[in-house]
Amino acid sequence: MARTPIYQVDAFTDRLFGGNPAAVMLLDAYPGDGVLQALAAENNLAETAFLVRQGDDEGDGYRLRWFTPKVEVPLCGHATLASAAVVLERLEPGRASVVFQSASGPLSVRRQGRGYVLDFPARPSERIAAPQGLAEALGAPPAEVWLNAFNYMAVFDSADAVRAMAPDMAAIAAFDRPGIIVTAPGEAPYDFVSRYFAPAKGIPEDPVTGAAHCMLTPYWAQRLGKTAFTAFQASARGGEVLCRLNGDRVELEGACVFYLQGWVEL
Repeated sequence: MARTPIYQVDAFTDRLFGGNPAAVMLLDAYPGDGVLQALAAENNLAETAFLVRQGDDEGDGYRLRWFTPKVEVPLCGHATLASAAVVLERLEPGRASVVFQSASGPLSVRRQGRGYVLDFPARPSERIAAPQGLAEALGAPPAEVWLNAFNYMAVFDSADAVRAMAPDMAAIAAFDRPGIIVTAPGEAPYDFVSRYFAPAKGIPEDPVTGAAHCMLTPYWAQRLGKTAFTAFQASARGGEVLCRLNGDRVELEGACVFYLQGWVEL
C-alpha cells in the first residue's frame, strides 16, 4: 500500500470556503483510468487533478489530468489553478511558473501578485437559435444562445435573472452538450456574471469554472469592445475571475486558499 499526497484547495477566491474546491493528488505514475475515476468519486468534489512529475528528458513540468466524480474532462480551470498553487507553494516554493502537459496542450501558470495567471486556449462560439426546451429547462427565455463543441451559452439581460435561476437539472442533463453557461452584464465592479450547470458530468452547478470563461471571454470581448474583464461567477460559494483575451488564448487570474493536506492510502 502506497501513501499518496492529497491537497484540497479553494480556487478563484481569497477566502476559505469560497471559490471552487479542488482535490490535487501527486502520483508517481498514472494508474488505470478506473482507479483515477474511483479516486475522483471518493473525493466527491467538482474535480480532482492528478499530477505526475515529468521525467528528466521531458522538461521540468508536470502531466495533468482532471476527473469529475463521473468522467474525465479535457480542460479544467479551477483545478489547474489549484494544481499550480500546490506546485508553487508546497512542492517547489522557489518556482515562479509551471507548465502542465494536458489533453488541451501545454498550459502555463505563473505567479501574479497574490495569485496566479492561467494561459488557456480560447473557446469561440457561434450564435444559434435557442434549442427546443432550453427556456423551459432554465426557467426563463434567454435573449441569445451561443454554441461551441463544449457547451451551450445562454445570455440574459440582467444579472438578477442569472442569480435567481433555478434550472431543471434533469432537463439540462439531456441536452447534447455536457454543460450550459448562463451569463449577463454585471454590476460594478464586474463586467459580467455567469453560472455553469453540468449535471451530465456529475456537477449540478460548478461553483467557479475556468473553462467556461474560455467561452465567456471571447463573447464579452466582442460585445463590449475590450479585452480585459473582471468577472463574477454567481454560485452560492461565488468566485472572482480576472479575464484577458490575447488572440486565440485567454488568461485567467485568481487566488487560492489551502484547506487540507494529507495522505491517501492506495
